[in-house]
Amino acid sequence: MEIITVENESHVIGRMWELIEKSANEAIAENSVFRVGLSGGSLIKYLANGAENAKTDWSKWQLYFCDERFVDESDDDSTFGQYKKLLIPKTPLTESQFVVINRSIGLDDCASDYEQRIFKNFGIKKSTEKPTIPQFDLLLLGMGPDGHTCSLFPEHKLLTEKTQLIAPISDSPKPPPQRVTMTYPLINNAKMCMFPISGKGKAEMVKRILFDGEPLPAGMVKPRKLVWLLDQAAVSLAVQS
Repeated sequence: MEIITVENESHVIGRMWELIEKSANEAIAENSVFRVGLSGGSLIKYLANGAENAKTDWSKWQLYFCDERFVDESDDDSTFGQYKKLLIPKTPLTESQFVVINRSIGLDDCASDYEQRIFKNFGIKKSTEKPTIPQFDLLLLGMGPDGHTCSLFPEHKLLTEKTQLIAPISDSPKPPPQRVTMTYPLINNAKMCMFPISGKGKAEMVKRILFDGEPLPAGMVKPRKLVWLLDQAAVSLAVQS
């Protein structure tokens, strides 16, 4: 795990984009595709703010969602809907490069369908005998005020899910209640996960997870490479302690 501390939110965005470009360029050089998982919340703003200056082959990007709300794209709670509004207009990305959930089927079927499409896009045949887990180049993650990441919440049964890589959740403590989410077997198989975080409002949870070692969901993310990218405000309580 690498903890990178920068001055403020604008520096978080700048450094985040440096790391994204490096990851993207390496993946494209190796496999001609960059497979990245996206989260919602402040990450959408961070990505949109730096996208216009990014040096990358956008045509090789394939974008997925670490979790998504089971709502229509026109709903303000739709993560894809927010990316359509804020990120796509600033880049050469097209909507077809985003692998989105199918909301026309039930929640359980939606999660299963999304998992199957991930396997198909990665060129992997799903098998119960010798399971091969798809490996994302990069997952961009957020952290909620309760320490949740994706739609994996404290003390929820999905924290121990071993079989489903994409799982439905119908009882999210944070609205909307119905969502689909990556689980740890898929998250922790990524080549790299990054938490770009800024602001005093995140300081308590940063301290509890990174410095006090509390076993909260964001702290259970443990891929081969993990980067916490924090500004001074986000680490302020840890520094004081």
